[in-house]
Amino acid sequence: MKALVFHEHGTLEQVTYEDVPTPEIDADEVLVEIKAAALNRLDLWVLAGWPGLRLKMPHIMGSDGAGVIAEVGANVDGFAVGDHVAINPTKSCGSCEFCLSGWDNMCQTFAIMGEHVDGFFAEYAAVPARNLLKMPDNASFEAAAAASLVYVTAWHSLIKRGGLQAGESVLIIGAGGGVNTAAIQIAKFAGASTVYVVGSSEEKLARARKLGADVTINRNEENWGKVIYKATNRQGVDMVVDNVGAATFTGSLRALKKGGRLLTVGNTSGPTFEFDNRLLFVKHISLIGSSMGTIQDYSEVMALVFNGRLQPIIDTVAPLSEGLTAMKRLQDGDVTGKLVLQP
Repeated sequence: MKALVFHEHGTLEQVTYEDVPTPEIDADEVLVEIKAAALNRLDLWVLAGWPGLRLKMPHIMGSDGAGVIAEVGANVDGFAVGDHVAINPTKSCGSCEFCLSGWDNMCQTFAIMGEHVDGFFAEYAAVPARNLLKMPDNASFEAAAAASLVYVTAWHSLIKRGGLQAGESVLIIGAGGGVNTAAIQIAKFAGASTVYVVGSSEEKLARARKLGADVTINRNEENWGKVIYKATNRQGVDMVVDNVGAATFTGSLRALKKGGRLLTVGNTSGPTFEFDNRLLFVKHISLIGSSMGTIQDYSEVMALVFNGRLQPIIDTVAPLSEGLTAMKRLQDGDVTGKLVLQP
């Protein structure tokens, strides 16, 4: 089968589109013919590598996928060849204390497909049956793939970890990425009183407004911290979603009201940085980290995607053979929403 892979960590020059063996399934797995796979910035981080990340090479990239079941393992019940399925990209053991208590995204052997093991930028993928969610007949593979990772991540962060309540105000740093566009919609769905969004271009901010953002701020033209301070009567917001990190963290802490929460699932501007700890304890701020979501979270948020309550933003759909071009666009930041590949 054809797949996008790399044989060693590095830059996009290491990525190739080549023939690799079609995976064989275990008794508890199914073989999915991938119909759509979506890019995430995670793909670039995995390609670059980091200390402790040890992958079987060549590594098949891609953490978002949806498709049609082509083969069913001997122990699998409830699924059949031909079923249309969305795929929860997180793998867990199902038996450790975290899995048994419903927090499988904190499993002792937690892994993300496309990050720690082979992913979905391929014609076929072997997937544990417990990771599958049947799709309604009217649901598109492209939307399912575009939603999977970013919507479960945003849902778990805002709703489960952050405890967002109706009537609260939310500031989202960044208008174009997949998690942030999902967070805008989820915040409005949860009843946020005001959703503020900081973005880098008028085009991205216009799309944010279409998704439900109430107030948008162009960071290249305005001091977003001062805008938030004035707009909230010098009180600040209840919650900030900051997945940028080094470049914005201090500003995000300042934008919070006393007792506010700062949520983070990533750090696109760098993982290591300093901030004034007095901002944290004097204002009684809660700093909340989150990663991916649980099987239950995935089922909940994808149901909202399938019934149209949440709508993933797709920038472009392209053939898998053009995946390297799509990755270059992602690397350059020339994206609003998700880039989707079709094998």
